[in-house]
Amino acid sequence: MSRTTPDTASGSGQDTDVALSHGLKQRHLSMIALGGVIGAGLFVGSGAGIAAAGPSIVVAYAVSGLLVMLVMRMLGEMSAAHPSSGSFSAHAERAIGPWAGFTAGWSFWVLLCTAVGLEGIGAAKIVTRWLPGTPEWAWVALFMVVFCVANLAAVKNFGEFEFWFAALKVGAITLFLVLGVLAIAGVLPGTDSPGTAHLGDFLPNGGEGLVIGLLASVFAYGGLETVTIAAAESPDPVRGVARAVRTAMWRIALFYIGSMAVVVTLVPWDSKAVVEQGPYVAALDRLGIPGAARLMDVVVLVALLSAMNANIYGSSRIAYSLVARGQGPKSLGKVSAGVPRVAVLVSCLVGFGCVLLSHWRPDDVFPWLLNMIGAVILVVWIFIAVSQLRLRRALERESPERLTVRMWAFPVLTWVALAGMAAILVLMAREPDTRVQLYSTGAMTLVLALVGYARQRARAAR
Repeated sequence: MSRTTPDTASGSGQDTDVALSHGLKQRHLSMIALGGVIGAGLFVGSGAGIAAAGPSIVVAYAVSGLLVMLVMRMLGEMSAAHPSSGSFSAHAERAIGPWAGFTAGWSFWVLLCTAVGLEGIGAAKIVTRWLPGTPEWAWVALFMVVFCVANLAAVKNFGEFEFWFAALKVGAITLFLVLGVLAIAGVLPGTDSPGTAHLGDFLPNGGEGLVIGLLASVFAYGGLETVTIAAAESPDPVRGVARAVRTAMWRIALFYIGSMAVVVTLVPWDSKAVVEQGPYVAALDRLGIPGAARLMDVVVLVALLSAMNANIYGSSRIAYSLVARGQGPKSLGKVSAGVPRVAVLVSCLVGFGCVLLSHWRPDDVFPWLLNMIGAVILVVWIFIAVSQLRLRRALERESPERLTVRMWAFPVLTWVALAGMAAILVLMAREPDTRVQLYSTGAMTLVLALVGYARQRARAAR
């Protein structure tokens, strides 16, 4: 069951991507791990969740946050034992079979490439508000060129961009939390404490509203997986993964759950500003912070550019790892100066292709593409949980010294996480807005699984 893939090297007793450089430092990994928690979904997408769930959005984020903590712990256990730029895709191949690695890897690649385009569009919309009359596509093209060139040059460029992007995001959210807590405590000059006045109607839309908030919160946590992909290109991947995973709990609790608690305490949940301006702008306006909207525009722009940069990097490394394991066209696996440059270029081109689709076919093809990637993250999480269930037993039997990070209360909490994922899939099937996403993602996953299985059978026959 514990097969060695072509993506590995055995010289040091750990899985490494020997053709890739090791240009990421520990400070890069630390900030990638921190910044990965603070995405555009938190700043922008949380408004719709608050409007649906009211103050109970805090519970929604806490429940989904617990699930994400379990997933990251499972992924951290496997990535510390077998560091690889393929991350969960390589683990799924080792634990379940080549078809599973193929399915998990290429579905995630499609997700990341599409996300590159979506984040570019979002960033361009902000800039065109500042500079009206300039074309959105030109800004997207500019961002794409900048990050594509940076990722083509050296992995340390990706690390430096993410280091400073993450530092700004962490600083902004920390300042927001400090100001919010001071206002709630009634010690911020010029503001009166709202007390618990906005928390009285905790479940304004009943259980249905909480469900909508829960589904919105689950997909806001995307991006945490990047640190396990990036760790393979650091001098000490085991230590990097271990530190990132062990601090995931307090990061999620502080940045997501903490900021949601501050927002719903400061601002009425049914305020139009929460959706129209965004929850953070609404809260800063409540505190009388001048230029709050422009300030948050800058932070959201940084969050979008950070995600764009990270997804170009992640998609190129996933593609490289798949090809190294014989799961894709060999041209994508070509490495120059420690960088899979062809994979970087193709990922950027596919991302920009999504931008063109949003312009040319906004009413049919583009929505279909968005629906297709809607539940990919859940598919990836299921592969992670199943892989960890199978690999843990093999590691305990064959290489217990590699278990430097251990899943809590194994196997009970792994099964609890799988049950939580199944429950989310059921909830998605019940909601009209998410049902189409679920079925579209399911269709893509089934097609990839069939192709992967056919390839596996053909290779076995040869």
